[in-house]
Amino acid sequence: MKNELLTIGPFTVYGYGTMIALGILFAYFTAEYRAKKQNLPYEQVFFLTIWCALGGFLGAKLLFWITEWKTLLRDSGFAIRTFTDGFVVYGGILGGILTGYLFCKRKKLEFLKMFDLVMPSIALAQGFGRIGCLLAGCCYGKETPSAFSITFKNSDFAPNGVPLIPTQIYASVLDFLHFTILIFLAKRKKADGQIAACYLLFYSIGRFVLEFFRGDLVRGSVGLLSTSQFISIFTAAAGIGMLLWVFRRPQDKRCLNKEKQKKNHLDDI
Repeated sequence: MKNELLTIGPFTVYGYGTMIALGILFAYFTAEYRAKKQNLPYEQVFFLTIWCALGGFLGAKLLFWITEWKTLLRDSGFAIRTFTDGFVVYGGILGGILTGYLFCKRKKLEFLKMFDLVMPSIALAQGFGRIGCLLAGCCYGKETPSAFSITFKNSDFAPNGVPLIPTQIYASVLDFLHFTILIFLAKRKKADGQIAACYLLFYSIGRFVLEFFRGDLVRGSVGLLSTSQFISIFTAAAGIGMLLWVFRRPQDKRCLNKEKQKKNHLDDI
């Protein structure tokens, strides 16, 4: 794979950054289109995208530094050298959700509706991002004798000249499939927050399984699990808990409305 796509004088266009940019653009256009279809405040989607992108970048960067805390303490220049590379997806997801919540609160938007709106777009953006990983050679898989493998020749991250499991391709396919499933479910959702909860659950399961095939173990581990597998347990639990919560909310509201109607009826008597 070739990460340096184009060089013009002192400027170089990198494949990883290009795919991230394309992912954000497609995520934005998809979310805005769906917001218009759902009569949501589509004029706020652009600003929400900016907030989530910045929050996602900071969250992914911070979690990377946290996982590399030993190196960070040992090498004072590590944070500066790795500012533009080295990210943890889960940090990006959490950072994006937090900044999205703050934005919705500031603009007085219904957070759960907007949460459901943007999460399919996040899956779409991740699909493009994993293509960027393929171009750069990061997030690579274990060595494999299988014919269905990929061999890097000039990567700064993956071992060169060794057939590896193409985990980047698998991840990208899963992300695009994830996007398709969420869009399908969004057209049939029963409660606000359902799609966001499904995103957390489905992504966590897929990521947990895919981690068994990753070869970049330098990312760290927690016992027998990789760091991402460890985090996946909690995000999957959060997804399940959120699903239970959002499906109970409408029932609770109906019960509350019935109580109000009953009280009003008694007051009339």
